[in-house]
Amino acid sequence: MITILSPAKTLDFNRDYKIEKYTEPLFKKEAFQLIKELRRYSPEELSGLMKINQELSELNFFRNMEFDIDHNLSNAKQAALTFHGAVYQGLRAEGFNEEQFDYAQEHLRILSGLYGVLRPLDIIQAFRLEMGIKLKNRKGKDLYDFWKVKITDYFNKEMISQKNQTLINLASNEYFTAIDTKNFNGNIITPVFKEYKQGKYKVIAIYAKRARGLMAKYIIENKIDSVEGLKGFEEEGYVFEEGMSNDRELIFTRNKF
Repeated sequence: MITILSPAKTLDFNRDYKIEKYTEPLFKKEAFQLIKELRRYSPEELSGLMKINQELSELNFFRNMEFDIDHNLSNAKQAALTFHGAVYQGLRAEGFNEEQFDYAQEHLRILSGLYGVLRPLDIIQAFRLEMGIKLKNRKGKDLYDFWKVKITDYFNKEMISQKNQTLINLASNEYFTAIDTKNFNGNIITPVFKEYKQGKYKVIAIYAKRARGLMAKYIIENKIDSVEGLKGFEEEGYVFEEGMSNDRELIFTRNKF
């Protein structure tokens, strides 16, 4: 069983966790191909492409120029410890011990607009490239054209080595769309997290993001390898709702948040 997450826009290279173990990204060459495409853009053009302000566009212009295909701990850091959004505040990878990192390395993947697929200990350099950005490239009009076949083939190969050939989708729609589900050779289960508000249960994005990280953490710490095992998730007040769930979605609700 493999769990997938989205990355985060916020990166933190300043915290020092003193974890020396790392792996190199699987699609580093492809990432550099995209960086070369991004280097064609001025700060003003990046601002329009990415819908970001001038300060961020200048920051990422220089990130693109400084990006080095050679990755090491002097210019890069482990992905699970670098992403710093709501999902990763729920994941709290900095608290993993060696055994948990080993399990995560086998069973957790992070989708990325630049790197395609990342393992938790894959080291990454500073970048910004969301999957939904319409960056023209040698394979087509956007990043889905660039990545979909490669990412889908990757997960099909990964499924072969898994006892339970199920993909647990904890990614956003923007990133999950990078997988061609029609050509994916496995089962897909999507946990959905809802809050009780104004008389009904609804998905509230900021809480759902954190819950996805919490679920990934629960899977890793308990070495969950079955869909049935996911139903025991009760972190921060969530409970599984059998009656609201189906064979594609597992619904978890929370009354107080």
